[in-house]
Parts: sequence; structure tokens; C-alpha cells
Amino acid sequence: MNTLDQQTAPEQGARERMKASHALDGDAVRLADLYRGWASAFDLDQARVGYCGPMIVAELAGAVQTAYLAGQRNAIAILDAGCGTGLVGMELERLGFRLIDGFDLSEEMAEKARQTGVYRHARGDVDLNGLLSDYSSASYDLTVCCGVLTLGHVRPDGLRELARVTRPNGFVIASTRKSYAETTSFEDQVRRLQDEGVLIPAQCLRNGRYVAEEDAHYWVFQVPEKTSAPEEPRL
Repeated sequence: MNTLDQQTAPEQGARERMKASHALDGDAVRLADLYRGWASAFDLDQARVGYCGPMIVAELAGAVQTAYLAGQRNAIAILDAGCGTGLVGMELERLGFRLIDGFDLSEEMAEKARQTGVYRHARGDVDLNGLLSDYSSASYDLTVCCGVLTLGHVRPDGLRELARVTRPNGFVIASTRKSYAETTSFEDQVRRLQDEGVLIPAQCLRNGRYVAEEDAHYWVFQVPEKTSAPEEPRL
């Protein structure tokens, strides 16, 4: 193997693992099994493919908090939905956020997040394709979701649960790879949720940096004040 091959083989392996995760069609058992074996190498793989989503999502959370949420940053309650190994949580902590909870489908990934020391609680075995039954409505000022609304993982209607657990006038910040947004008709779901009064699109940063080979859209949604009893979540 020549020097160039030695340099590119780890990066190629990282891309192959990422591609494999995109082909699992939201199957919780298969996804959990894949991430069980990937947890130990996940952070290094993300560095190899130039993953900058966590930094951008955290910076957006900081901007939203400064502009719209009163009080000190260390008193803002945040849910990191699909926290993985804690990459977003560490960026949030760097910016001064301290009340951070997280969950992930993979217990092994959630354990890595717990080891960062930045989360109050980081739960495993939580599937965003279902109801977040362990999380009460209107519990968080901000909910962030990075690298989760992506091919093979969580359907666009997962936004409904993210909005439910976020307080009225709070915000949901999410990334979507361009391929995911186009393949899943993500914007159609956003319009449906807006029509139902579940959330309001406040901003979308299109074609932002994400990984080396593909950009992403970064969405900021506000949860409106409820004027009537909320509709039951639909799967």
C-alpha cells in the first residue's frame, strides 16, 4: 500500500460506515446494532469526513438564545435529540450552556455522551421515530437535532415530537442533509406542521457546510403559543 492509499483508507472507511447507516430505512434494531459497533470510532470518523454540523447547530442555538430568550445562558434548558457521542453537547457547553439533556437510539453512543460530562442526563434506547414518552411536553427552551434527520434514520414527522417537548416561544434547531430534504419531501412536512400550528419556520440557512462531500440546510423553528388543546402526536 502506497502512502496515498494509507492516508485515504481510513477516510474511505468512515464514508462507507456513514453510507451504510443511510441505507437502513429507520430500522431501529439495525441502526442500534450498527452504532453499537461504531461508537468507539465515531468521533474520529466524523473528523475524517469534515463533519462541522455540531459546531454550526450550537452556534445557531447561541444566536437564537441571545436574540430571543431572556436570562443567562447557563439557565437555558436544552434537549439534544439524537445526541450521539456528545459532539453537539460539547459545542453547547463551550458556548456557556449548562442545562443540557440528551438522548440517542444507541445506548453505546449515549454512554459516550455521558462520558463527556456536559449532560445532566443522556439516555439511550430512545427512538425519535416514536413518541418520546419519557419527555414531558413544554420541557425545554431549546431543542437541537443534528445529524439525525438524515437518510435511513428519522422520518420528517419526528419534528412533531421535538416541537411538543419544547416550550411555547421556544425554538427547535435542526440540520437536514440536502439529499434527505429532497428525498423525504421534508419541506412539505414543515408546511403541514405550520398549518397545524405546531411550529413556525423562522429561518433556514440553505446549503451550509456539513461534511466534505455534501452540504446541509439548517432550520430554526419557533414553537407558537397554543391557543387550544394540542393535537395528539401522530406517527
